[in-house]
Amino acid sequence: MSWLRGLLAALAICALLGGSASCGTGDTHGGGVSASPVGKVLDETDEKGRHYREIDKKGAPDVAIEVQPDPDAGWDVRLTVRNFRFSPAGARAVAVAGRGTAVLSLDGRTLTRLRATGYHLSGELVPRGTHHLTARLYADDRTVWAVQGEPVECTADITASGATPTPSDGDNGTPAGEGR
Repeated sequence: MSWLRGLLAALAICALLGGSASCGTGDTHGGGVSASPVGKVLDETDEKGRHYREIDKKGAPDVAIEVQPDPDAGWDVRLTVRNFRFSPAGARAVAVAGRGTAVLSLDGRTLTRLRATGYHLSGELVPRGTHHLTARLYADDRTVWAVQGEPVECTADITASGATPTPSDGDNGTPAGEGR
């Protein structure tokens, strides 16, 4: 009979530990970040129709952009983020505080979605003149992180002073590596 009492005690302990381990703290298993939605989705949208996700200024993500000419060609772009981590490819389409991607655009035209802080901007994409390069932060559900109704973004000016490239015969002007 003592073995039965021991078995019942062990089962009771397992039930207690299992119950407390599954309490709803909002954390994912393994000490990860919470997968519950954060902030308030606003009616306001960006130029692509993606809604702004309003969050408090305190602890909000931030982004800065630095652009340096590449001696070979083009520009090296470096983002500095604060209170933000880039999500890996294949991340669930759920807003998680301080996580997501950055979208890089030139003069309002989307160039790429970044999952890291570095990017090389080809000189072929930037004609002669002054242009605006913007990095904007998005949640994984593709909402725009926003503080006080404004998107979390940073813009830098690029001035291309070289001669405007002209396509050669048989070249339709698409950047190298893209379909011709």
